[in-house]
Amino acid sequence: MIPINDSPLTRDGKVLVLAYDHGLEHGPSDFTGIPESADPTRTFEAATHPAVTSLAVQKGIAEAYYPSYSDDVDLLLKLNGTSNLWMGEPDTAVNCSVDYAHEIGASSVGFTLYGGSNYEIEMAEEFRRAQERAREYDLPVVMWSYPRGQGLKNDTKSNVIAYASRLALELGADVAKVKYPGSKEGMKDAVRMAGKTKVIMSGGSKRSDRDFLESVKAVMDAGGKGLAVGRNVWQRENPEQILDALEKVIYEGASVDTALEK
Repeated sequence: MIPINDSPLTRDGKVLVLAYDHGLEHGPSDFTGIPESADPTRTFEAATHPAVTSLAVQKGIAEAYYPSYSDDVDLLLKLNGTSNLWMGEPDTAVNCSVDYAHEIGASSVGFTLYGGSNYEIEMAEEFRRAQERAREYDLPVVMWSYPRGQGLKNDTKSNVIAYASRLALELGADVAKVKYPGSKEGMKDAVRMAGKTKVIMSGGSKRSDRDFLESVKAVMDAGGKGLAVGRNVWQRENPEQILDALEKVIYEGASVDTALEK
């Protein structure tokens, strides 16, 4: 396992990935509330905030925008992803190779795996190829570990999230990005099941500042290492303000009340 505390993916052993792969995964609807958020430049600018350790994007966004920010933004290249137009059993296309991610300057790679899908076997085999190739370049691998499929009724139950983090460990991910199970105790179990794999929370849909920060604080108190967040940053009119608050909670261990002080 790569010692990611020595990699650009972390700051003081903590992780704050700014995720911006939603244009592929969710489509234009994610940008309607803040129309200017459809411009990747806005999120690249937000990623220069000192709280952000890496920016996660798909290949096309990286090719088009990363060269202008390579001195100020660390790149996490998502290797797979599928549009919301796909209506079948959860699956995801491999859109980029590890070799190409390394070539365009990524210091880590991300890969989605839908445990429980009818396509889990194929996705796990694709992950294996990507993970082993990433090891040759010393690139940390972040697994978007999202149990999903027709046989799964609740993908945020504590035991399901704990299984998601265990899948990441068993398959060789350095970091497991999982959904919040709804409680600090549930997250503690996910962290325990992940062993040496670092656990970070998926930011999820936009919520109020307090609700969002309360979940982040619970993750940190449970032994999590941070989060990967998109909509709860760039769907806000002032992304810098929430990043300031996240910096206090994640890196300084501040309370939510302290983080919200203007």
